[in-house]
Amino acid sequence: MNKLGFILTSIFVAVAIASSMLFVVDQRQFGVVFQLGQIKQVVTEPGLNFKLPPPFQNVSYIDKRLLTLESTDTEPTLTAEKQRVVIDWYVRWRISDPQAYIRNVGINERAGALQLNRVVRNSFQAEVNKRTVNELLSSRREELMADVKREVLAAVRGANQPWGMDVVDVRITRVDYAESITRSVYERMEAERKRVANELRSTGFAEGEKIRADADRQREVIVSEAYRDAQRIKGEGDAQAAATFAAAFGQDPAFAQFYRSLDAYKASFSGKSDVMVMDPSSDFFKALRSSNLAPR
Repeated sequence: MNKLGFILTSIFVAVAIASSMLFVVDQRQFGVVFQLGQIKQVVTEPGLNFKLPPPFQNVSYIDKRLLTLESTDTEPTLTAEKQRVVIDWYVRWRISDPQAYIRNVGINERAGALQLNRVVRNSFQAEVNKRTVNELLSSRREELMADVKREVLAAVRGANQPWGMDVVDVRITRVDYAESITRSVYERMEAERKRVANELRSTGFAEGEKIRADADRQREVIVSEAYRDAQRIKGEGDAQAAATFAAAFGQDPAFAQFYRSLDAYKASFSGKSDVMVMDPSSDFFKALRSSNLAPR
């Protein structure tokens, strides 16, 4: 029984030692073998590999994929015209030389991201100080990103201590005014929009008054011309009526006098409550007393 236990224990120890001597490198990683704290080997190809058991040799892994570093700094930067702006950016980078990277930067990706963030931020501050806000937003934006990339590459590829990394791309995602002056900018924009709106309202009111005045003038002209034409037509009608009456009454003057007297009576006695005090012998009742009214 003791012999069987010894055999099982020996097998277990052998398996443990063998497993500690084997390691697998993924296609997305570098495998770095350390021997007593020094880099012994860098495995760049995926597969199964061998090493000495700990503590003689240990292995660590570093990502070989394309990594993204995004800005987290909200500190505003001064432009050429002393405007405070906040810039958001991102950098695409990868580890190209694991030995140089571990020797000069660190043993993980976070160490490289921290140092790269500092270099990119300083480069952006230096380049933004040379340009205006308009250039940052439009005309020289691509030039700015190219200059920052060139400066960052010069820093990470230093002749004395290269960082063992490569910067693929540098991009700006947002350029905005600092929060301290955003409100004043919005207030100026609002004031400008109100000024333009008031100017348009004033122009529209003046045009409206001009149109109304012109319409009133045209109305007065039309009414005056219509009144003139009406008075002319009325005058022509009255003249024709007078001529007709004159021609008709000229044939029998006595009848004409009698007809006019009847019109006078009708106009005088039209109201039932009217009271008139007149002398019966006056000429007003001459038609009633006339003997010429007898039938012929």
